[in-house]
Amino acid sequence: MYDFNGRALVMTGANGGISRAIAVEFHACGANMVLTDLNEQALRDFARELDPSGERIAVAKVDVTQSAEADAAARLCNERFGGIDFLVTSAGHFPKSPTRDMTDEEWHRIIAINLDGTFYISRAVMPYLREGSAMVHVASLAGHAGVIWHSHYGAAKGGVLAFARSLAKELAPRTRVNCVSPGIIDTPMVRAIMESDGDTWLANTLLKRMGEPREVATVVSFLCSDGAGFLTGETIHINGGLYIAS
Repeated sequence: MYDFNGRALVMTGANGGISRAIAVEFHACGANMVLTDLNEQALRDFARELDPSGERIAVAKVDVTQSAEADAAARLCNERFGGIDFLVTSAGHFPKSPTRDMTDEEWHRIIAINLDGTFYISRAVMPYLREGSAMVHVASLAGHAGVIWHSHYGAAKGGVLAFARSLAKELAPRTRVNCVSPGIIDTPMVRAIMESDGDTWLANTLLKRMGEPREVATVVSFLCSDGAGFLTGETIHINGGLYIAS
């Protein structure tokens, strides 16, 4: 368990399965948090369960495809907690669509959610980042290996990986920037995929099981901690051996 007392996290897509586990982990480490998502009521209910006092968690409805809403979330964290120490970009959408049938609107929507949104919130927090701060962008195995019927998602996550490497160079030494690339993690989004292709995914996963959201959350907290103080511009794969990269 890391000591994040007095430090502040901004996280997008905070109502997702992995994101909720990250919020639980950071709360246990003592962090203050601004959690954002489109589903504001569900997020408020979750925040109330996690922090009944409301002293350490602020919630905001944010559409990550709208830069002004990202700016407002960053300002909220600065006003509420006096600055920003951590950013985790976890907003994402993973619809199935064969490329030959994909509409312009589908392509642009998925790029906007998964890539534009990462840019908007990263830019928004920069004026408020404190010394020793860290960003962790949630990418995906799809950004490395590609996933059939999800070329828009794979392209967006590949963009996130490249964007993070560039940011690591721009923001050093004040801020470290890294990525995590989860494989099949037991979340509602992935369960739908497992219903049709689960046997194949598990057969190709060396550990022969799905990952748990907390197994992603603990890696994210490590990347934000002083224990990862000499680590930037890197990606950690969390996939049980489904995809092995050097």
